[in-house]
Amino acid sequence: MTRLRVATYNLHSGVGVDRRFRPSRIIEVINELHADVVALQEVLSPVRGFDVHAQLRSGTGLHLATMTTMPLAGGTFGNGMLSRWPIIEIVEHDLSVARREPRGALEVMIGRGEHRLRVIATHLGLRSAERSEQLARLLAIVKSAPERPTVLAGDFNVTRARARELRAHAAHFGRIDALATFPSIAPVLALDRIFAVSGASIIDVAVHRSRRARVASDHLPLVATIELAD
Repeated sequence: MTRLRVATYNLHSGVGVDRRFRPSRIIEVINELHADVVALQEVLSPVRGFDVHAQLRSGTGLHLATMTTMPLAGGTFGNGMLSRWPIIEIVEHDLSVARREPRGALEVMIGRGEHRLRVIATHLGLRSAERSEQLARLLAIVKSAPERPTVLAGDFNVTRARARELRAHAAHFGRIDALATFPSIAPVLALDRIFAVSGASIIDVAVHRSRRARVASDHLPLVATIELAD
């Protein structure tokens, strides 16, 4: 069996709970995770001329893929993926719902030797009906390649441990412990989730609660051990 550490982390555009833009703290937190794959949300770059994407690559030593969900003046905002394994393929999916903030999913195929893993990083909307539609689209994406071991990770913006929109797809995504990741100083909401299907399974999941992580972003990272069937 092959095991990987997979994390999801909302970067809050590199702005900490102290309202300071400190991308170096974000990178330090990512390095604390010792993760093989990190799904990222709210990646803003550049900021005042500072290339956050380049800093993520150089500061972690990992491969980086990014997806713009919302172009901004002088920069881009969206999802990202850091991977220790080489990135083989990148697909962008639009999950936007009319009259709501643009949303998307970044699908990345990574591989080492004979092993392949599809990882989908996403950031869902703020309303339950919006998330229900987005989850249905995500399920269709996952089912489009049922033979591929797949991890779905991100900020699902669900405010309850047993959110109705997630229960509707529990038969396919499975059930995992809902661990509070927001707000980072004193987390009470399980906004961030990791799911594994189709030959990938979750062995354990935990919230990373270091002192630095409690300040670097308004979310704490969620980390899971994923096992791939040989």
